[in-house]
Amino acid sequence: MNQTKVDKLLLKLVENRLSEKESEELIAWLKSKEHQDYFREFVEINHLLNSEQYFGNAERLLDKMEPSRKRFSPSALLKYAAVLLVLISSTLFFKNDIFPTEDSKVPAPVIHNNRIQPGVNAAVLTLGDGKEVALGKGADYSTEILNAKEDRIVYAPKQDKASRMEYNYLSVPRGGQFSLLLSDSTKVWLNSESKLKYPVEFVAGQRREVYLLYGEAYFEVTSSTKNNGDDFKVYHKDQEIQVLGTQFNIKAYGDEPEVLTTLVEGKVAVRNGERSLEIAPGEQSRLNLDTGAIEVSEVDVFAEISWKSGVFSFKKKRLEEIMRTLARWYDMEVIFENKSLKDKRFKGVLRKNQSIEDILSVIMSSSLRSYEINDKTVTLK
Repeated sequence: MNQTKVDKLLLKLVENRLSEKESEELIAWLKSKEHQDYFREFVEINHLLNSEQYFGNAERLLDKMEPSRKRFSPSALLKYAAVLLVLISSTLFFKNDIFPTEDSKVPAPVIHNNRIQPGVNAAVLTLGDGKEVALGKGADYSTEILNAKEDRIVYAPKQDKASRMEYNYLSVPRGGQFSLLLSDSTKVWLNSESKLKYPVEFVAGQRREVYLLYGEAYFEVTSSTKNNGDDFKVYHKDQEIQVLGTQFNIKAYGDEPEVLTTLVEGKVAVRNGERSLEIAPGEQSRLNLDTGAIEVSEVDVFAEISWKSGVFSFKKKRLEEIMRTLARWYDMEVIFENKSLKDKRFKGVLRKNQSIEDILSVIMSSSLRSYEINDKTVTLK
């Protein structure tokens, strides 16, 4: 079983989505000492996802094992994982591996009128006639073709296929997230500060096309065989993604120097002008917006897509990049008073529902710096 498949199964374990067959695959994989070490590290780093839920998931996986198999080390490891998750009391796990902490006191933060809150389910739907509808908690909206609830829009396929394209736009603000089910049953998750243009109904016999105008989106695309052979493409400015598989993530923010496309399952082809590259599961294409060059490399898939599961996972990321991500989710401004902090690298996992003070205290204590919060502005010192 390749590493991408393993990471996918571990993520499903966290989300309580493992099938009977997948549980057996994971149990078989865990017989190896090397794999047990990897699992142990995964548990220790990602325990913040949800301790109570993870404990239950691990127990359910144990229950699926035959009694004779429960003597093997995988069960002991799973029990270790479940107990570990319950015993760990810290609310954050974050490490500065490149710049170790020194033995000195951390300056106390300065807080003035902190108005920074974690993001929520929120979006604005723009209909074909230009009408705008605010979506989110307590803002249900329905028409003949769509049904919008607290965190999701569902488009119902029509019996009579459309003869022309009618587009809707879904805009997710800073400090928001939302998802939608397109008329072909393709699932899309939109991260903070993102905007998607898409057809209300796809036209039979024509390519299925959507446009990520900016931001970040995760796609689970229904196969062309279930849609009369019609291809699926995602466009963003100069980049075109032809979907040959099903699950992938696109990160295309205006304040980022690159467009990142990460493949989870299947296969996609990324095109920029005349150049086209195919990427495989576990790989990521990086389109340089200045030069137009495309590079492909292997990545930690979980770290790239964890945002849709309620956490931010960082693997030796620069603090400047981390703070850009947090700024979108918490709808805040970040000022680096100490410019040298930008290039420090960290790894760890942050829950998206944590208070900004908890997050900043842990990050800053690991680099011996203080911070200040003034209204919705964070200054790193």
